[in-house]
Amino acid sequence: MTEQTWLAIPQDSQFSLANLPYGVVSYPDSAGPHVVVALGDHVVDLAAVAAFGLLDSVAPDPMSMFGAATLNPLLAAGRSVWDATRRRLVELLSDPQFQSQVEPELVPRNEVTHHLPFDVADYVDFYSSENHAANVSAIFRPDSPSLPANWKHLPIGYHGRSGTVVVSGTPIRRPSGQRKPASASAPLFGPSERLDIEAEVGFVVGSTTSLGEPVGAGAFGDHVFGVVLVNDWSARDIQAWEYVPLGPFLAKSFATSISPWVVPLDALERARVPLPTQDPPVFDYLRDDDSWCLDLSLEVRLNGSVVSRPPFATHYWSPGQQLAHLTVNGASVRTGDLYASGTVTGPERDQRGSLLELSWGGSEPFRLDDGQERTFLLDGDTVSISGSAPGPNGCRIGFGSVDGTIVAAEG
Repeated sequence: MTEQTWLAIPQDSQFSLANLPYGVVSYPDSAGPHVVVALGDHVVDLAAVAAFGLLDSVAPDPMSMFGAATLNPLLAAGRSVWDATRRRLVELLSDPQFQSQVEPELVPRNEVTHHLPFDVADYVDFYSSENHAANVSAIFRPDSPSLPANWKHLPIGYHGRSGTVVVSGTPIRRPSGQRKPASASAPLFGPSERLDIEAEVGFVVGSTTSLGEPVGAGAFGDHVFGVVLVNDWSARDIQAWEYVPLGPFLAKSFATSISPWVVPLDALERARVPLPTQDPPVFDYLRDDDSWCLDLSLEVRLNGSVVSRPPFATHYWSPGQQLAHLTVNGASVRTGDLYASGTVTGPERDQRGSLLELSWGGSEPFRLDDGQERTFLLDGDTVSISGSAPGPNGCRIGFGSVDGTIVAAEG
């Protein structure tokens, strides 16, 4: 994409015309939350643009999509409408003949309030970084194999709780639950003392399927609208006590944060990288010859200090393979489904995507810029995960950030 916008935007902006991420915002003069795209330091009010008839070519009733309080109507419209909308927005924002009509509908980004961009239907989280899985095994099971026997045969995952997915900036209350310290003879009840993060990448489903209809790995682009950043908050002490034999439950379900911007797949074409070598060979349903493995660079900040820069390109299982495995048993997908990559961790120490790994299970505190040390999160700590990907002509495609501040447990 070589078009230039008529709007003056900073040269290094990660919200260029090549990106155009979607969000749902409100602002003082708006009638309520509705759909926008980000461009430079502004958002483009798509409800207002549609009201002028400038988006009539993309769908029979554009106001039903862009005037909605969620992205779900747009997600449900499918790939042909997604593509037509993007083409039309590029035209409106690059051709000077439309400037006089569109420019009044720009709002500074720093004046808007973000809302959860889509109603989350179902939420699934995977465990697809080989580096992360090996680190977790070394921390908890040093005398066992570095990976479970099934790990390289299928993308391991679990079903989460869609009702506790929240938008960036939502305070995160420290969860309480049962935990059993190694020194205790019986479980205790109280606030988690090992509250953690997981830096992840999430995929937002638009087009639905029927029950019993698997989605092939190569059909990823037909069903997935775009990408968000995810922080899968985790209470490690609650998790350690409860997860045998059925896996994560209350340790994960109290909150999952996502970024306010959904970056459309079309903006990430230049970020695609080859699928990593997978040995042993995968079953046919997991073959992904048109892989959407992505070269995304994440950055994790704790109270402003950069503590990690996880690279998503190191992930073993692709998002297409994850979707194929998620549906191979006939499970349907719904508009607004969200599935997350699992913790993103690279091979180096400063590329670990969780505090569990950064502190090696709490045994190796790490230092922040102000001299404080951390193993797990304290009340008042703020975590910010940001990310970007390569775009055309040397630009970067930004995801914004997913932020959350820990508040004390209830009571």
